[in-house]
Amino acid sequence: MRLIFRSRQEGGFSYVGLLILVGVVGAMFAATVTTGALMQRRLAEEELLFIGTQFRNAFKTYYESTPPGGKPYPQQLSDLLLDPRTSLSRRHLRHIFPDPLTGKAEWGTVAAPGGGIIGVYSLSSEKPIKAGGFDPDFESCANKSKYSEWVFQSIPEVSSKSSMRN
Repeated sequence: MRLIFRSRQEGGFSYVGLLILVGVVGAMFAATVTTGALMQRRLAEEELLFIGTQFRNAFKTYYESTPPGGKPYPQQLSDLLLDPRTSLSRRHLRHIFPDPLTGKAEWGTVAAPGGGIIGVYSLSSEKPIKAGGFDPDFESCANKSKYSEWVFQSIPEVSSKSSMRN
C-alpha cells in the first residue's frame, strides 16, 4: 500500500513541474510573437519609405514632363500609371502600390496648388516605431505621432520652366 501512496505524490510533483514548463514555454512564445510583430512593423515602415520614394519620384517626373500649357500635376493617382496628357505612352509609376500598413491600395492625397495631386500619405493612424534617424529625404517624417503624417510629395524647384507656366 505504501508504493501506491508514494506514486501519487510523485504524480503530483510531475503535474506541477509540467504546469511550470507549459507556463515558461507559453511566456517564451508570447515574447517571440511580440518581437515578431515589432519586426513586421519595422519592415512595413521601411517598405512605406521605399514606396514613398517611388511616389515622390513619379510626381517629380510627371511635373518635369508637362507639355506647354498642360497641367503640371496629376488629377488622380492613375494618371501616374499612364500619362493622359500626351499621345505617347509615358509611365511615371508602374502600379499603385498597396499601403504596407493598411494592406490596401488606398492613399490619402495632398492637393496641389491650382488643382491636382502633389503627394500621398498612408491612411494608417498607428503610431510609428521610427521617430528619428531618417535619411535627409525623409527628415519631415521625424517625430510624427502617426503614419498618416508621413507625407511623400515632390515640391518642384523654382526654375525658369516653372516660372514660364505662371
